[in-house]
Amino acid sequence: MRVISICPSNTELLDYLGKVDTLIAVDDFSDYPERVKRLPKVGPDLSIDVDKIAGLEPDLVLASLSVPGMEKNIEALDKRRIPYIILNPNSLEEIANDLESTGIAIGEKSLGKQKAAEFKNETASFKAGTDSSYRSSLYWEWWPKPVFTPGKENWLSEISELAGARNVFESEAGASVQTTWEEVRSRNPDHICLVWVGIQEQKMRPELVKKRPGWKELDAVRQNRIHVLPESLFCRPSPRLLIGLERLNKMLAKA
Repeated sequence: MRVISICPSNTELLDYLGKVDTLIAVDDFSDYPERVKRLPKVGPDLSIDVDKIAGLEPDLVLASLSVPGMEKNIEALDKRRIPYIILNPNSLEEIANDLESTGIAIGEKSLGKQKAAEFKNETASFKAGTDSSYRSSLYWEWWPKPVFTPGKENWLSEISELAGARNVFESEAGASVQTTWEEVRSRNPDHICLVWVGIQEQKMRPELVKKRPGWKELDAVRQNRIHVLPESLFCRPSPRLLIGLERLNKMLAKA
């Protein structure tokens, strides 16, 4: 089986299945596990080089609709009649389902089912240890201007809950919510979690966050609880979210 992944979360899902060796190429942003960095690249996820994919003659492409604009990749694959499946999970349950469906697509149905069950068990183990006596409120910032944050139908609301906390925008329908700095201020989160999509941690500047209008009054700012977190562990719908959850648990324990 010759597989090409055109989204980092898909690559990580294949790694969880133990089938990275089936990959012959990946998108430019796939960086985990380490060995995929040595594979041929087929372009950034929003501008995939389908001509290059066709030339590599894959048996299967793991496509995605996780970011607006990826639809054109699907259209191009259709035109070339390149076989593909689409993964677009918004929840931990859907990630488990994708483990199963990917297993079927690569001819490893029993493996997919086994790893889906393993992922669910790992998730359940976190839930069993959750203390519900108090839930810290978290504001997750995907992008600063315009402001985007995860809503109710997103894995980060689940991750927050599994860490014994809550997403301050969990009341808003949808996977992604466009909001304003003023609205965030009105919700007064205990913690601000910066996970800007596609931006490395060292390029984020928490000191600028403190200068936003009215934000000096926020509990998170007054208590110096602005956290720069790796977007690769929180913004990609893959089993690596559980590694991010471990890190979040440790962060909240120290607060």
